[in-house]
Amino acid sequence: MQEKKYCLFCDRNNKEKHKIIIENELFYSRWDNFPVAKGHAEIIPKKHIISFFDLNKEELLKMYEIIKETRKIITNKYNPDDFNVGINDGELAGRTIHHLHIHIIPRYKGDVENPKGGIRNIIPGKGNY
Repeated sequence: MQEKKYCLFCDRNNKEKHKIIIENELFYSRWDNFPVAKGHAEIIPKKHIISFFDLNKEELLKMYEIIKETRKIITNKYNPDDFNVGINDGELAGRTIHHLHIHIIPRYKGDVENPKGGIRNIIPGKGNY
């Protein structure tokens, strides 16, 4: 029998590794351990799901509820101007923890010189169109 590998996001009760914001029966949100902006958070399914495309309709609805509520909390606490919401779905897309997590990244006026293109900038030069 193969031993199950450790999964950071399945270990959600570990208070040293997680600062949980809110949760519902299927998902929880947490502050990112390596935030790229003040208020950077992640939405994570409690069940070990690897890909966004593996979610069923009920899970999608519960995920959306927690995304909206987490956004409200971030807005009240940090007052950002806008948001990027993203998923690295697969290793070649940048995923390093193989458990679905949705990034909610607050954006602030002046945080980058030119925000045009947003997530298109993950591939150098593709945000300039």
